[in-house]
Amino acid sequence: MSTARRSAGLLLFRFTGGDGPGRDVEVLIGHMGGPFWAGREAASWSVPKGEYEAGEGPAAAARREFEEELGLHVQDGEWLPLGEARQRGGKTVTVWALEAELDPASAVPGTFTMEWPRGSGVLREFPEMDRFAWCTPEQAAERLVAGQRVFVDRLRARVVPPVAPDV
Repeated sequence: MSTARRSAGLLLFRFTGGDGPGRDVEVLIGHMGGPFWAGREAASWSVPKGEYEAGEGPAAAARREFEEELGLHVQDGEWLPLGEARQRGGKTVTVWALEAELDPASAVPGTFTMEWPRGSGVLREFPEMDRFAWCTPEQAAERLVAGQRVFVDRLRARVVPPVAPDV
């Protein structure tokens, strides 16, 4: 019997444009590591996230995965639930947002091992995420895998006031 695959992640954000009508957010996302994603930009970035098993709650998994993938501790602050989304491959992802400042250059990504090239018998280590960047919502829409773009939309709906139309 197969069990449903579930992941949880943490999306850092910071405000831009002051407190007025131009206020918006930037989000911190990571480019997926390994040979499959090398040389790709569009739809090859992700919220720092990972799978969890029964017995581990999604919030604990989100914290663990953030710390493993960036090599940095999660900062204190209020976690804003952004809900769940089902990915194209069938995995359900749960994400929280956290307002925080972080220098992407300070990240020390965790690694994974796989046979590469396939069939060679050679095991190589690759970073889980090979780089991180603060992105505008528009940049994130181009870079994030399709099933995760909804989390940026939900974040903006929660924290960015709508702009009043010109009269």
